[in-house]
Amino acid sequence: MSAPDLVLPDDVDALKAMVVAMAEKAAGLEERNADLEAHNTHLELVNKSAEERIARLTAVVKMLERSRFGSRSERLRAGALSEEQYALVFDEIETGVAAIQAQMEKSAGGSKAKRAPRPRKGFAAHLERIEVVIEPETPAGCEALEKILIGEDVSERLDVTPAKFRVIVTRRPKYAYKGWDGVIQAAAPARIIESGIPTEALLAQIAVSKYADGLPLYRQEAIYARDQVEIDRSQMAQWMGKLGFELEPLADYALTRIKQGERVFADETTLPTLAPGSGKAKTAYLWTYVRDDRPFGGSGPPIVVYRFEDSRAGECVARHLDGYRGILQVDGYAAYNRLARSDRGNDGVTLAACWSHVRRKFYELHAAGSSVIASQTVAQMAPLWAAEEAVRGQDPAVRITARQEKSAAVVAALFALWEKELPKLSGKSKPAEAIRYALGRRAALERFLTDGRIEIDSNTVERAIRPQTITRKNSLFAGSDGGGRTWATIATLLTTAKMNQVDPHAWLTQTLERIANGWPNSAIEALMPWNYHR
Repeated sequence: MSAPDLVLPDDVDALKAMVVAMAEKAAGLEERNADLEAHNTHLELVNKSAEERIARLTAVVKMLERSRFGSRSERLRAGALSEEQYALVFDEIETGVAAIQAQMEKSAGGSKAKRAPRPRKGFAAHLERIEVVIEPETPAGCEALEKILIGEDVSERLDVTPAKFRVIVTRRPKYAYKGWDGVIQAAAPARIIESGIPTEALLAQIAVSKYADGLPLYRQEAIYARDQVEIDRSQMAQWMGKLGFELEPLADYALTRIKQGERVFADETTLPTLAPGSGKAKTAYLWTYVRDDRPFGGSGPPIVVYRFEDSRAGECVARHLDGYRGILQVDGYAAYNRLARSDRGNDGVTLAACWSHVRRKFYELHAAGSSVIASQTVAQMAPLWAAEEAVRGQDPAVRITARQEKSAAVVAALFALWEKELPKLSGKSKPAEAIRYALGRRAALERFLTDGRIEIDSNTVERAIRPQTITRKNSLFAGSDGGGRTWATIATLLTTAKMNQVDPHAWLTQTLERIANGWPNSAIEALMPWNYHR
């Protein structure tokens, strides 16, 4: 209202009231402006703090990405983190960044521009779809008009129904006939646990949770209790022992199939168990054997087999691989050498060594900055793995040709470097030990250059061992020798299922039902995970 348009009342009281109203309005505007200024100041502080925190977290992410995926020189300066540690760090940082961004959006009061939808991979076709149609309200005046559908917006969100227990009630009526002597009743359905409470699906759930997902029985006991289902861990342990017994023929058959392969990986890891009587933990071993022909274009199914033993002696691997005459790819452990001794003649296996183990010894020295030779070695090795990536999955002939063109010269230069530098080093020094380790396995290390079935390293078997080390960490120990054998048997089949892209729970449920119903041993091949069909 401009000054000429302002009409003042003649009445004094009315004039006073107008002045008071204008003063109150002005005060209200000043208060609102003060609130807006305070809010803006708060937003500026929140944004500044959040941007700084995001910048710090993003810098850490980039540093970790460089250490993991960057150029070889960038990776060498990074600390040696495991895959699980990398995953944990990335997950926690991404979670922190998302929380900060959510705080900023809330502080902005929803004024932030809506982000355009990102391209998203569709959900698997087998997932159940629950259709929800949201109809708009009919505008005023349109009640009598015909409504025509001209299009629709469709969105999909992933939902989950928490796993829940249910009780299967089986009734078997008894009948008698008038004028006929006797009673008839249907036979009771076969079960793995005779007269027990668990279905085969529940047994599979417990087994997969422990031996495939690293969830010990005492944790499962607590989880089930939340649903007011009391299953004592000792009871579950007894069920797992029964499963191990029933599945042992399948695990033995898996080892037979492994020994039919042209190349087998082998490694071993510790598995603490309780010594009988003393109650103290003792060190046992989980021997691991893997057949995976996919890297050289083979068609055989990938298989992993674990064997529980009290010893790490060579007698164990000799017994496990009795009758095997192919390629055995291993680390530098001497126990495997007895399978390839010259006095075994044609009965010996062909040993192939692991370049990753060689690199690891030099890398540790490089990371400590204690050896120029070690740094030079690690840098010169880098092209070997780059060449392997290009021929992964190709047939052996193609792999040999590529290795002769790209890797043979690198290998020759490395051995020339080591032979030249070894005399200059102290015999007891770490660099000298690393060089002697490589020179002592030269024939086995060079074998991949002339045989396309051999891998450059034994990382395949190390990946098969890793899930068991996680389960071991969560479980502390296997409990007993019997528990260790059960562990090896069940883990063998569940890990093999995962290697073949098969749902371990679905496979194990079906297999237990088949075994309970008397599946013949002559048809054991059809029970194996790689032959699973829904």
